[in-house]
Amino acid sequence: MFRIPGFSTLFLLLVLANPAMGQLGGNSTYAFLNLTHSARIAALGGKIVSIPDNDLNLSFHNPSALHEGMSNQLILNYVNYFSDINFGYVSYARSYEGIGNFAAGLNYINYGTFIAADHLGNVTGEFRAAEYALNLIYSRALDSLFTVGVNVKPVYSVLETYHSFGLLADLGVTYTNRDKLFSAGLVLRNAGFQVKPYHSGHREPVPFEILLGFSQKLRHAPFRFSIVAHNLQKLDLTYDDPSQGAEDFDPISGEPIPENKWEKLADNTMRHLIFGVEFIPLENFYLRAGYNYQRRQELKISSRTAMVGFSWGFGIRISKFHLNYGRASYHLAGASNHFSITTDLSSFSRN
Repeated sequence: MFRIPGFSTLFLLLVLANPAMGQLGGNSTYAFLNLTHSARIAALGGKIVSIPDNDLNLSFHNPSALHEGMSNQLILNYVNYFSDINFGYVSYARSYEGIGNFAAGLNYINYGTFIAADHLGNVTGEFRAAEYALNLIYSRALDSLFTVGVNVKPVYSVLETYHSFGLLADLGVTYTNRDKLFSAGLVLRNAGFQVKPYHSGHREPVPFEILLGFSQKLRHAPFRFSIVAHNLQKLDLTYDDPSQGAEDFDPISGEPIPENKWEKLADNTMRHLIFGVEFIPLENFYLRAGYNYQRRQELKISSRTAMVGFSWGFGIRISKFHLNYGRASYHLAGASNHFSITTDLSSFSRN
């Protein structure tokens, strides 16, 4: 018999292996684990942990979102990223009455082919770089309102001649009220450590993150609104931008401009929040949009902000397949295009 405490003990050991302070992009290894594969979630801003419907992609971001309605479901995701980088995720789920819900998946990123050269610049050949993570997900309903789940993730990374192996895990809990209109999710993601670092004796931090999300579906209108608070392990997400230094001084007097504490508080609060909305006019057709404030603030060009930080997408069901597309704007240089296919394999055997 499977017992929840065993998973909790494993996760506790992984959490204790993390530094007390959270690490953000650029300060941790295995950053590919934070990439968004699902077209639906990309369209909703990049992170969702509180939606409770029958989309197996949701369990990648919150393992407690896995439930019996996803049994025998198969998902395929692909993203043709910037340059010749591409990444994706494939997963399959199965439920067993009295035991719980299981899913296995593999996410990867291929960084493409690079030219190898010596210290004098002489080309010596080519090399490749890629990273992989196996996702082993288990969830179980505690009662009619709460579900808990865990995702154990062995990670393998190869960057030219450098190799690394890590062991990470996600732990999540989902609450859904009785009328199924309101739901909430809490997730501790990517807790763990490098088992084998790239350089012997030099272990790097992993991208640990705490997320809290809420979703509300309207009773008499085809809308669902979601909000996610991310990187809660690090309260202050602001930083000093050298390119903005000139704005800290009055252009006439040359005196420093006093810092507006309320404005800074509002800016930092918004950097933690991602907003998403789904419009469901028909049973088999969906429209989605999202807004990621932190992405917009950190990647925009002040003279031309355009749609950086915004995302959108749609989904449609054709026969036995759910097809989804999502587009997220990161920078004026381009946007990411996400494609997802979902199918219930049981539907092929039904009369």
